[in-house]
Amino acid sequence: MAEAELTAWMQAHVPGFEGPLRLERLAGGQSNPTWRVDAASGAYVLRQKPLGKILPSAHQVDREYRVMQALAATDVPVPQVYALCEDEAVMGSMFFVMEYLEGRTLYDPRLPDLTPADRAATFDAMNAAIAAISKVDPVAVGLGDYGRHGGYVERQISRWTKQYRAAETHKIAAMDGLIDWLPAHLPQAPEEVRLAHGDFRLDNLILHKTEPRVLAVVDWELSTLGCPYADFAYNVMVWRVAPGLFRGLGGVDLAGSGIPSEDAYIDQWCARTGRPRPENFDFYVILSLFRLAAIVQGIAKRAQDGTANDPRAVEMGKIAGPLAEIAWGMARR
Repeated sequence: MAEAELTAWMQAHVPGFEGPLRLERLAGGQSNPTWRVDAASGAYVLRQKPLGKILPSAHQVDREYRVMQALAATDVPVPQVYALCEDEAVMGSMFFVMEYLEGRTLYDPRLPDLTPADRAATFDAMNAAIAAISKVDPVAVGLGDYGRHGGYVERQISRWTKQYRAAETHKIAAMDGLIDWLPAHLPQAPEEVRLAHGDFRLDNLILHKTEPRVLAVVDWELSTLGCPYADFAYNVMVWRVAPGLFRGLGGVDLAGSGIPSEDAYIDQWCARTGRPRPENFDFYVILSLFRLAAIVQGIAKRAQDGTANDPRAVEMGKIAGPLAEIAWGMARR
């Protein structure tokens, strides 16, 4: 890696930067290589497009940079972004640099190491963050052209059906059922156009090191203009999935834990955003489960083809069926 080129670029583009620098690859950020940059002027994070041949619509770090830059003046907590580099000669691919935040990333939504009071406050802070995102007026912050206006839910069904069919390794009856059921039960209400994070969950938050407070929402790679109910339902999905299957709360006795019930969490978001709770909110949760099942089926296909990067790909791929079963059970009810 050409550290001299990167040092020169950062000196020219990152305000106050002083070298020399040292790079360390960070865990997480699987789809886009993510680096900690330590320099005389402090620590930074560099998020890069993967090297080599990739799908044209994937790994768009320039979109991540743009959305976080646009959100800097809103109530959505995001890291400060400094500069985007489109010159592939510097690092071999496009990248951007943002501030490094000292904080925590929590993966298990049961929050086993926290007190009930801190669990309650953490869920409240997460709810406030997704509410802030779904209140952003994209046009007002310069993101009016960040995606298509309307038809988001229909496009999601179509996109993930195609992705699933392309990655099918064996027949999953529940997925076949959902592929028929979802288009037949599309919400009829006009779709509100708001910013959608696309992957909003606990482990895409950077929390304060000791306080139950969100410092930043990260991983905006799948963000676009979309339906706020659909975006929020992806966050709500954890109440439907058992911890043994995926990181979830399904079947967990929440009494006395400090963690709100699914209904209480939805009501809280509705109160914060001033939106009514639709009678068919379960539709959006079913869509989220379907989408996640399609994603892990893609991982299963890559594992079968021997092209998966993650050593856990084979195990991950096995959960597509059980996720689809949960969604199909909800649909039939």
